[in-house]
Amino acid sequence: MSYLEYNLKSVPVGPSKLLYLNWAVVLLLVAIASIGFLMLYSVAGGSMNPWAEPQMKRFALGLVLMFSIALIPTWFLRNIAGLTYAICIVLLLGVEFFGSTGKGAQRWIDLGFMRLQPSELTKITLVLFLAAYYDWLDMKKVSRPFWVIIPVLIIAVPTYLTLRQPDLGTALLLVFGGGGLMFLAGVSWMYFAAVIGAGVGIVVGVFKSRGTDWQFLKDYQYRRIDTFLDPSSDPLGAGYHITQSKIALGSGGWTGRGYMQGTQSRLNFLPEKHTDFIFTTLAEEFGFVGGISLLALYIGVIVFCVFSAISNKDRFASLLTLGIALTFFLFFAVNMSMVMGLAPVVGVPLPLVSYGGSAMLVLMIGFGLIQSAHVHRPR
Repeated sequence: MSYLEYNLKSVPVGPSKLLYLNWAVVLLLVAIASIGFLMLYSVAGGSMNPWAEPQMKRFALGLVLMFSIALIPTWFLRNIAGLTYAICIVLLLGVEFFGSTGKGAQRWIDLGFMRLQPSELTKITLVLFLAAYYDWLDMKKVSRPFWVIIPVLIIAVPTYLTLRQPDLGTALLLVFGGGGLMFLAGVSWMYFAAVIGAGVGIVVGVFKSRGTDWQFLKDYQYRRIDTFLDPSSDPLGAGYHITQSKIALGSGGWTGRGYMQGTQSRLNFLPEKHTDFIFTTLAEEFGFVGGISLLALYIGVIVFCVFSAISNKDRFASLLTLGIALTFFLFFAVNMSMVMGLAPVVGVPLPLVSYGGSAMLVLMIGFGLIQSAHVHRPR
């Protein structure tokens, strides 16, 4: 029996595929989203509106999308990978000309019933396209310069378009997510060492050039760096967000002030309390125990995805699973680092917890792809 025949005969068909879902991941996602609902109810002062109820409806829609995509065979996903990537590039170009603006950034396309953020969708389609590329490419060619340049360009195009919006946080996720998948696909570590070395050199050059006639950055950009390194230098200006965030984190202690008892969020000292800084609300109300419990749920999702990828004999499906799991990891790692002052504030939401439509639906689509890879793996 050939590998293809084995694959076709061992994969479930029809609605019975749902029985083969990675149900551990499904339950973990429901648990994480439920924490999000509780926190959105809390920051609204004990009301389901304006955030908790819409978020619950979006998550329900996301579950439907995830289950629906799980039924799609991986061979079909592989075949449409290039098309989905091209559509996202067109949408990113559309933002340039027809995008709607909010908070000084032009990132959305108004569809009437919702505002679509193409850069969010690109995070998933980029992984899908790169997984298809490395599944097609001969393993012997993975680290050859010509075949390394192609995925670099694939990553660079949407990254450039995203930076123009401007959206530094999403652009960084595209770079790290795409670069991480290249590493997982087997690209030589020497390329990454060279990039890291160049990055260190650029950072040193930026600081060395300060105050000279040839300084790399503008004065206001250097002031932003100063504020990141020492938020107390401008506590009422650029350092206000992170200063209030640290106060909320510290006031939570080990077990927190209690549900709906957080002073920083209830008295509106904490900015963006329902989106980027919702983790600080959780930490203030439930303390270290609550924060570490949410982190454990996130890590649980990653662990089950990695085990699924390792057990999958299909290279495309395995890379797809690992790539989306890496993107999910970057989401919560960057957000948590950001609100704790370990990374600059770049506007990355906490996955499935922060309020937002595009980010949640895109993540659920991504987990639908993971479920498809899990359901249709050769047994």
